[in-house]
Amino acid sequence: MIYANRHNAGVRLAGLVADFVPAHPLVLALPRGGVPVAAPVAAALGCSLDVLVVRKIGLPWQPEMGVGAIAEGGASVLDEDVLRQLRLDRAALEPVLARERAELDRRVAAYRDGLALSLAGRTVVLVDDGLARGVTARAAVAAAGALGATAVWLAVPVAAPPGRPGLGGVVCDRVICPWQPAGFGAVGQYYRDFAPVPDSEVQELLRAARPC
Repeated sequence: MIYANRHNAGVRLAGLVADFVPAHPLVLALPRGGVPVAAPVAAALGCSLDVLVVRKIGLPWQPEMGVGAIAEGGASVLDEDVLRQLRLDRAALEPVLARERAELDRRVAAYRDGLALSLAGRTVVLVDDGLARGVTARAAVAAAGALGATAVWLAVPVAAPPGRPGLGGVVCDRVICPWQPAGFGAVGQYYRDFAPVPDSEVQELLRAARPC
């Protein structure tokens, strides 16, 4: 299975999420890549689309290697096992954390005018374009719970298979993932078009989403 693009992945995912009929749903995309996936999901559920901003914390010398994540509202996750293996303490990550906090704040301002999320009484459906190590999803789940969500679901088109970091480390009320390939390498290899999503596209999709 190869998705044509993020929108195509979202259309396929939307039918699976809608089958479960979440109560009083709110779809929250993890920007930027999760937003084009989440838009068809929100449309299928007939509910609002918003974002929950999360930033991956990478190694200082290998930014793509996620060892943690931070989310709006103050939630954070660090992979303590990896940090121990690398003999790396939190102090060594502080420059990365400071940079990612600044980018998180910038994105909240850009996508939501800095307004806080109101999740009380909602079933939050978190959507991203895929899951490799799962640290951003874990931070997002923690943030949604702390912000008052009644239930937290996670929906992704593709993820690392069982027995590897990814969905196995995410604890939430429901996980929906149609594809966990045994030869998983990186999320982008399962999309023909995996071009970066610009802020302008995120903002346009959020404006176009139906409010409820």
